[in-house]
Amino acid sequence: MTTGTAIAVTRWTRIGAEDVVDAAREPAEAQGLQPAAPDAEPVPSEAGSPEAAPAGAAPERAAEKLDRPLPEGVRRRVVGLASDALGGLPPGELPQSLRQYVKFTPARRAKYAATALAAALESEPAFRVRIAERLRLGQPDLVKALESGAVPSAADPMDVAAAAYLVRSAGWSRLVTEAGEEAERAGAEDAAAEAGRLVEKLQAELAEVRAAARADLERQRAEFESLRREADSLRKKVRSLESDTRRAQAEARRLAGELESVKAQAATERSAGESEARRLRHRVSELENAAEQGRRSAREGRSVEDMRLRLLLDTVLQSAQGLQRELALPVSQIRPADLVEAVVPGAASPHDVARRGLAEDDPALLDQLLAIPQVHLVVDGYNVTKTGYPTLPLEQQRIRLLGGLAMLAQRTQAEVTCVFDGQDLDVPVIMAPPRGVRVRFSRTGETADELIRRLVRAEPQGRPVVVVSTDREVAEGVRKAGARPVASVLLLNRLARP
Repeated sequence: MTTGTAIAVTRWTRIGAEDVVDAAREPAEAQGLQPAAPDAEPVPSEAGSPEAAPAGAAPERAAEKLDRPLPEGVRRRVVGLASDALGGLPPGELPQSLRQYVKFTPARRAKYAATALAAALESEPAFRVRIAERLRLGQPDLVKALESGAVPSAADPMDVAAAAYLVRSAGWSRLVTEAGEEAERAGAEDAAAEAGRLVEKLQAELAEVRAAARADLERQRAEFESLRREADSLRKKVRSLESDTRRAQAEARRLAGELESVKAQAATERSAGESEARRLRHRVSELENAAEQGRRSAREGRSVEDMRLRLLLDTVLQSAQGLQRELALPVSQIRPADLVEAVVPGAASPHDVARRGLAEDDPALLDQLLAIPQVHLVVDGYNVTKTGYPTLPLEQQRIRLLGGLAMLAQRTQAEVTCVFDGQDLDVPVIMAPPRGVRVRFSRTGETADELIRRLVRAEPQGRPVVVVSTDREVAEGVRKAGARPVASVLLLNRLARP
């Protein structure tokens, strides 16, 4: 198998070399130049020119020709030598197809102008002679050895063949052919070695695949056995579930029978309940009639009793007034709001808290409300400050609001109570309430809304109470207790008016 691989590689190499030579000849034919025959005699330079070839070598070179395409290795060396020498030739001496590559670097010429260079060397003998002269100047020893017929044994066969192709010394075709054969042998050996390595690699991979296949087979067998055991277990579970299902169906049928019995009993009890409800409604109607008769009787005898009570009340009032004058008792300064349990400023504990308020228009309305005699104005403090000046610190909010309330109380002579939320206080609030304003903080666990509702409920029935808060829940609660809720923006507009 190694020998057959080497022969195939040799054939592929020869075919590739022939394709390269054909590709090199195509540009010359496209420009109207006919490639020279392998045995064409080079055109000598002008008389006396240093580029003139030796006269004795002309018949020998004319008789020699290549019987196969130029080997690829030799072709690359020839193109490289021509690319290096192209930059040193005058543009007028170059073939028309190569003048566009003069300004390229040697490496770029070798890459992009390889086909054009090979075609020019083959079809332009004068150009090949000039390249040979450049080679003679660069490698005089090698050229002299070739012209003398002695090939240096230490020289690279490819370099020798390339130089012989350019110089066209005696036996140049043999040197080129031998170099091509040597390259083919080396390529065949390399291909054989690569084929051997590939075979070894494939054998190793085959062994790995076989081992993996055996391991996979064992794993699948183990999985099959596990699945078989699992299937047996599942079949047992299915049989158990079928038995449980039959028992559950029987229990369901029993419960359905009991449900029907309960429904029938419930229908009977509902009928009895409806009968009892009708009897009770009739009894309630009788009792309502009796109560109405009793109220009428009570109203008839209330006139006498009212007279007696009025006389007793007048007696008590006159006695109380006499005692007040006799004992010189002062008028009481304690109000119901003073008796409501709350946190007084300066006496708050670390557990009493105040940080929250909620946040809204015609000052004349508030003036009318405060003009009512004995009116009590209850203010949801933080609700007003958060509406009017929420960016200030809480302490500054309290000071600003209480200052405005003090002036309002002085002008209107109304009783003013300002309530602050104290359920979130971390430290006691130390402050001196302004004159005419009662300040209260809610206790721990109690909100200012709840304290406001307690203050409203503590007032006697009929006393006018105005509550300032935008909180809808507070407004609804105090309205039910008889107070008049107004929006916070109304108080803010009144305080802002001079």
